[in-house]
Amino acid sequence: MRLARLNRPLPDGQRLPYALYRAEQVRRLDRLAIERFGVPGVELMNRAGAVAYRVLRERWPNARRLTILAGTGNNGGDGYVVARLARADGLDVRLLQLGESDRVCGEAALSLAAYRDAGGVIEDCLGLPRETDLYVDALLGTGLERPVAGRWAEAITALNAQRAPVLALDIPSGLHADTGRVLGVAVRASATVSFIGLKSGLFVGAGAEYRGELHFSALDVPAQVYASEILAAARIDWARESRLLAPRSRMAHKGDCGHVLVVGGAPGMSGAVRLAGESALRTGAGLVTIATHPRHADWLNLDRPELMVSAVAHPDDLEALIERADVIAIGPGLGRTDWGRGLWERVRALPHPLVVDADALNLLAESPGSGPDWVLTPHPGEAARLLGVTTAEIESDRLAGAQRLQTRFGGVVVLKGAGSIVHGPAPRVPAVCSDGNPGMATAGAGDVLTGVIAALRAQGLEAEDAARAGVCLHAAAGDQAARAGERGLIATDIIASLRALSNGLTEVDL
Repeated sequence: MRLARLNRPLPDGQRLPYALYRAEQVRRLDRLAIERFGVPGVELMNRAGAVAYRVLRERWPNARRLTILAGTGNNGGDGYVVARLARADGLDVRLLQLGESDRVCGEAALSLAAYRDAGGVIEDCLGLPRETDLYVDALLGTGLERPVAGRWAEAITALNAQRAPVLALDIPSGLHADTGRVLGVAVRASATVSFIGLKSGLFVGAGAEYRGELHFSALDVPAQVYASEILAAARIDWARESRLLAPRSRMAHKGDCGHVLVVGGAPGMSGAVRLAGESALRTGAGLVTIATHPRHADWLNLDRPELMVSAVAHPDDLEALIERADVIAIGPGLGRTDWGRGLWERVRALPHPLVVDADALNLLAESPGSGPDWVLTPHPGEAARLLGVTTAEIESDRLAGAQRLQTRFGGVVVLKGAGSIVHGPAPRVPAVCSDGNPGMATAGAGDVLTGVIAALRAQGLEAEDAARAGVCLHAAAGDQAARAGERGLIATDIIASLRALSNGLTEVDL
């Protein structure tokens, strides 16, 4: 086996910006480009349509029959440009209008007129043709705030039932641009072309599920325009966050690389602490000790002798272990019996950096408090318990949920899930991880993440940097493991990729 320097492309095969914006911010950027820098609005629309058409031809070069669904706003205006360019290129184009065409105004009206002047015909959207190679979704843009209803909902439902692929312009219709929430019904796009600024809703909530392959163009907007807005969030990935892991000194010894203490593993749940401990080792911690229930302490490390294991029957048994630890990870398999509660109460009062997961989070929800130097790693259900809301409320606006958690509990919060969010104290903006895949929805994956973050913290990274890098490393390892298939991926498959990735290396075929 040989190793190559990591040069992993994004899932969509292109380099995307790291800046994420709310829809209103992008609208302000658009207005600023028009009003202060003199870029005509219709020119921006023409650029958007040209970029979308270029993506269309590159992505589906054999498509000859094109059906465009256009609304009455600027999103429809982009669709008119695509239709005009496609007709000029000799494609068979059908443009289906939803909403009265006489309601089209502004730049969209100019684009509609240009399409008609070029001989284009508009049809009322009474049904979708089955004889088409590709659909273009130009129905609803980023301003949508209420559930899609009536003919619009019927058109989106019908579109989702078709077998031909769908290219969405700016954002899939029906998807909330800020939260990624599906507003009743949304287009399931094969690909999406986003313009001027990436919308946060493309990366959180259901965004990644509905957007398909993502493309982006700034439309040659002057760079000075972007200085006017503070980011809503930052996209993060392992390609960037890996820079936080500096090469080790040739003089390094195991004490320089940090000692992680993992606390947990009630009877019947020994696997969780084992996964956290081994992932900490594979991420570079110099020493890892597992403090666990006496019932399984004697055999927990039989096939991983590098792990040190101590039987802990009472919180007082932690004292000597705490003295040697640089970072404490607590929660995997901890349980909520008197044994687990006692360990949690002892650890939560310590000045050590903490990584808090699983049942330690559930115990924190029962007795809330804030901590300046901990990383909390809840999944949506645990986040809901911490805030006293429903899981659905957390998932409806994940960025807002992460912010509430950080405000309430302090430290750094990692809200796990599709598009895991890292939210630390101001002034840094929240971060959304764009690595990862559905195969990682498997037992023990969260325990692996706990060990990864704890190991990076023990090696000297600040809490938020450790959380950002840890989330991305964990997700990238999951992506590497998923090359053999997402279904059936297990937590130890993720661990197997940590060592190579944390060294900037990846396995390649001989």
